[in-house]
Amino acid sequence: MKIIRVPVPGDPGAMRLDELPTPQPGPGQARVRVHAAGVNFIDVYHRTGLYPGELPIVLGREGAGVVESLGAGVSNLSVGDRVAWTNVAGSYATHVIAPAERLVPLPEALSFRDGAAAMLQGMTAHYLTQSTVQLSAGDTVLVHAAAGGVGRLLCQLAHRAGCRVIGTAGTPAKAEAARAHGADEMILYEEVDFEYEVRRLTNGAGVSVVYDSVGRATFDRSLRCLSPRSTMVLFGQSSGPVPPFDPQLLNKLGSLYLTRPTLFHYTATRAELLARAGDVLGWVADGELRLSIDEELPLERAADAHRKLEARQSSGKLLLIPS
Repeated sequence: MKIIRVPVPGDPGAMRLDELPTPQPGPGQARVRVHAAGVNFIDVYHRTGLYPGELPIVLGREGAGVVESLGAGVSNLSVGDRVAWTNVAGSYATHVIAPAERLVPLPEALSFRDGAAAMLQGMTAHYLTQSTVQLSAGDTVLVHAAAGGVGRLLCQLAHRAGCRVIGTAGTPAKAEAARAHGADEMILYEEVDFEYEVRRLTNGAGVSVVYDSVGRATFDRSLRCLSPRSTMVLFGQSSGPVPPFDPQLLNKLGSLYLTRPTLFHYTATRAELLARAGDVLGWVADGELRLSIDEELPLERAADAHRKLEARQSSGKLLLIPS
């Protein structure tokens, strides 16, 4: 098998394409031939050591493929099944060993590329809009990085819930892409201060929810965009981690709520995983939720995918395709 590993945390050049013996699945596991792997910012955090892990670091947490072999005790899968997954380490590879309970059926109507593009970002948008905050018709929400992979899906699901969606983006082209996916208003953050513009667009009232995957560069102003008793959802840190702050600030700005959720805790049981994945994959298959695949790269160009992601040159999903 071929796999991308990182001997020592570092920049994209630290990534290596290694060849290893193809492993056999243990009890409760399945070996899957990877047909497509998703590239996500969490992979950058693992590569750089921001999220520490055992060395050498194996990258990738998302993909889709075909079950090749089963370990003892696996009864919910068969060899030849088409499956998709997230939160399975080592998915930048030709083969992955996965806990059978973390694999979900991939509908025949969807390609492996669709499956790899939908799982992490799609279920993230699902839990953020369905569980972390239960959006209601008439809510106004702010979505940072609205033209990104999660951002476009958040715009669609918030729009689907009847919300007014305000998004931020860096370029006019990205702003138009976000509008095409459900954003009602777009703010070009390089041309205007988004805090001022949110207040202007809401007649000073502020928004019900801020979805912030940017972190350090946006956090303080995002809090000031909220109306009293509203919620700040910090689910990423593409600009760096948020520095410590006094929680009294939440009181001062209007008894605000702050949460820092992660997908793993919202798919902790197989029942919840199947329910969320079933919704997302079903909506994609039915055309109710549109995926945006920006580029497909061969596995050996994983470093290029990370460079593009970190430079914010992607608009939509990046995939790796093992040969």
